Amino acid sequence: MRRFVLLTVALFWIPATSIAASPDDVYVAGYAAGSLKSKFGIELPSLVVSEGVISVSVEDLTIENRVEILQLLSEIPGVIAVEMLSAADQPAATASTDPAISPASNETATIASLATTRPVLFPTGLLPTGHLFKPLLADPRWAHFSAAYRNYVGNNLDGNHNGSVSFGETIPFYRANLGQTTIQWETGLQAAVFSDFNLGAESSDLINSDFIASAYASMRAGKFSAFSRIYHQSSHLGDEFLLRTQTELKRINLSYEGIDLRLSYELPHGFRVYGGGGGIFHKEPSTLKPWSVQYGVELRSPWRFDFAAARPIMAVDLKNYEQTNWSADVSARAGIQFENFQTFGRKLQFMLEYFNGNSPTGQFYIDKVEYLGIGAHYHY
Repeated sequence: MRRFVLLTVALFWIPATSIAASPDDVYVAGYAAGSLKSKFGIELPSLVVSEGVISVSVEDLTIENRVEILQLLSEIPGVIAVEMLSAADQPAATASTDPAISPASNETATIASLATTRPVLFPTGLLPTGHLFKPLLADPRWAHFSAAYRNYVGNNLDGNHNGSVSFGETIPFYRANLGQTTIQWETGLQAAVFSDFNLGAESSDLINSDFIASAYASMRAGKFSAFSRIYHQSSHLGDEFLLRTQTELKRINLSYEGIDLRLSYELPHGFRVYGGGGGIFHKEPSTLKPWSVQYGVELRSPWRFDFAAARPIMAVDLKNYEQTNWSADVSARAGIQFENFQTFGRKLQFMLEYFNGNSPTGQFYIDKVEYLGIGAHYHY
């Protein structure tokens, strides 16, 4: 744990700066300026584009046309989100007033933009891009694509050297505004498979796979967002693992449905806090206790490295289950996030990880484990 903390501190101490704007930002800025002139007959001198995010000053928008203008901008191809800046959010440096030129290459303007948290508007309609509720970076069971190596300390699932992979994603089917406000909601599906392998076994035996599928609804109002789902989870042991441990392992037919809710609030300078809880029903075994809570804190650094489109990230996630007498399961991760905002907002993360608590792996939920690891994580 001490080494993990030292590596995390060293990682966040590396100096970083912004990078220049991409040609796509210039295209989006010109497209936006033309659309506003054509439909509303106006120009927004405050409009800037950085990494697919359009920023406009709230002082340039009237109450009557604010929602329509933000919606028009959010539907431009290549736009990840639209944000409104108040006077306090404006960068101190003077940026170009030509909307066809993105000032994202201005270091002061970019850092100011990233260091504050402002209301944003995402594209609406069927199969929209982005997510109203950001992924939970340190949650061991958040649906996404990943591959990790884990070294277990003391007790383990099956061997001290394990591999872990996940395949899944959160897919929004439909998004809309709530009336004539900037509050947005979406609904969709979230599904994933989480599998663990014993890398020390002769054939890298599959230990366990957890299958999770859910229907979800989320909403966002400025800095606040919420995510709720009704889900199914089942757990299945690997064939080689069963053959090798059949005389010593008592298999559990673990399967249940549940519902949960998480609330999130985004603070300045890239910080985020969240919390929530849930319960399970229609469960097997029937002795499973239903209730759980989850909470945590994250940091997506507002400063990017000068040598790549990347920024430091770190997160701590905690879960308490009634089944394990409310003891805390601690998951901590820290690393680097590489970003490609012009390709559906994709993000690739390389993170060190630490876990201490009851195993998140289905069949082993009553076992205490501790591990250190390193993994690659891919988000859309």
